[in-house]
Amino acid sequence: MAIPYFTPATFRFLRDLKANNNRIWFNENRPRYEDVLRQPFLQLIADLQAPLAKISPHFVADPRSQGGSLFRIHRDTRFANDKTPYKTWSGARLFHERARQVDAPSFYMHFAQGDCFVGGGKWHPQPESIKRIREFIANNPIAWKKATRSKSFTSHFTLGGDSLTRPPRGFDPEHELIDDIKRKDFVAAERFADSIATSTELKPLLVDRFKRVAPMVDYLCASLDLEF
Repeated sequence: MAIPYFTPATFRFLRDLKANNNRIWFNENRPRYEDVLRQPFLQLIADLQAPLAKISPHFVADPRSQGGSLFRIHRDTRFANDKTPYKTWSGARLFHERARQVDAPSFYMHFAQGDCFVGGGKWHPQPESIKRIREFIANNPIAWKKATRSKSFTSHFTLGGDSLTRPPRGFDPEHELIDDIKRKDFVAAERFADSIATSTELKPLLVDRFKRVAPMVDYLCASLDLEF
């Protein structure tokens, strides 16, 4: 019988961390973090390796405790006004095998109380990458529409992120996809209930959504000369 990766205790921990976001409390509650969040999440990532390989052999679900798919819970506060030391959410990216060399898209999953979602794409591309993606969309509109306008995609995902207020220089303001060309992020996400996150439905849902967002991730890979 399948056992849920996360439980209501997972979200209780995140709620308590939000109310006690300091190092003393976290160190005292580190065993809770390991038991109800970190270790189950690493197991989920490991269990996604096989289905992800069927979607694309070039993407990696890395369950290593350090340097893998799971984001660190520690916040980078060096340039932030908010100096609280810990994230009150947990996320993981299933990254391209060449992600350390190339500014690549990824699949993503995110867990926070009342804010769970799954998706994929490229968040905050570097200037050269965003130029290449925009040019690719301008020159290959049919494939972009097929990837992001299909019923399989739109029945679950919406495109998100930031956009320019005006068309970028060098692009036709009358282009049929100018709204997408103006994007500064090329990401899609679908939210789901905490009750799904704490059920045996979680892994099948994630795999299904990764399949549905895969054509967009594939398109972004093509724009950056990456294998999919």
